[in-house]
Amino acid sequence: MTDFTVYPAIDVREGRVVRLLKGDFDKETRYPDDPMTVAREYAAGGASWLHLVDLDAARSGDYTLAPLLREIVAETGLRVQTGGGVRGKSDVSDLLEAGASRVVIGSLAVREPETVSEWIAEFGPDRITVALDTRTGEDGSWVLPTSGWTSDTETDLAVLLSHYNRSGKLNVLCTDIGRDGTLGGPNLNLYTFLTRAVPDAAVQASGGARHAADVRSVRKIGCAGVILGKSLLEGKLTIAEAIAEERDA
Repeated sequence: MTDFTVYPAIDVREGRVVRLLKGDFDKETRYPDDPMTVAREYAAGGASWLHLVDLDAARSGDYTLAPLLREIVAETGLRVQTGGGVRGKSDVSDLLEAGASRVVIGSLAVREPETVSEWIAEFGPDRITVALDTRTGEDGSWVLPTSGWTSDTETDLAVLLSHYNRSGKLNVLCTDIGRDGTLGGPNLNLYTFLTRAVPDAAVQASGGARHAADVRSVRKIGCAGVILGKSLLEGKLTIAEAIAEERDA
């Protein structure tokens, strides 16, 4: 039996629950329930983890959701992995002290892999999730944008994976930006590549998941978890249905 975790996601912008289409801040869908209400619903549905994203901080820095993070942890008992705007070691410490079980590091993990590897060694690999979110470049390679996916880099996914592979077992979250918010199904080729490239890593699939069959498909190819956002918010999939796939792992 392989451990597998469903991570319902709450993306927050200006205090509201939102979803972006393919990471485009100009293509935002806002949902009526406040973040705390959604977190309660996911906990009541059987979730054990929550993926919490500060979209404002992802672009500009300065994480703003610490009060919400504390409230979620205290009231629901959910374990939370959260990120957005992590720029220094003190940010990691502050989020862990605020109740995060894991801190998600995205842009800095791409720009300064040596620094982030040092943090993984210091805090422990289970306290940090390396987010290597990607889109297909013009030459067909997987490129890694930063700053809330607004600024492309020349860093190649395969090259960066080889670096982090030396850090031992770690958590790797990879969003296929081209599928994020589309309900178009996960990119199984991408996640097959990832699970083979870093076989000791716990890979979290993100982007495009629609229904229970998609959850099952990423689990079967070796992913350790799946991020579910729009499918839950729009009722395409219930948290109970997703958790049933988790328990069948």
